Amino acid sequence: MTTSATSVRFDEHAMWVELSDGRTLGVPLAWFPRLLHATSSEREQVELSRVGLHWEAIDEDISIASLLAGRGARRAD
Repeated sequence: MTTSATSVRFDEHAMWVELSDGRTLGVPLAWFPRLLHATSSEREQVELSRVGLHWEAIDEDISIASLLAGRGARRAD
């Protein structure tokens, strides 16, 4: 069974990802500079897929595997 995201929400400092296996992951927005600097409206435009999260407007893709491994963005923005 592959674990996937069922929902995403944000607070001032973190992104919270609900997973299909019942877990909730909280990761600092500082790990993802594009999300950190995005507007609330841009953050809400997330597309959920079987393997990850995608934000078209800010060109951001995050895999569930990388979140589970504790990895943030690998590029400098």
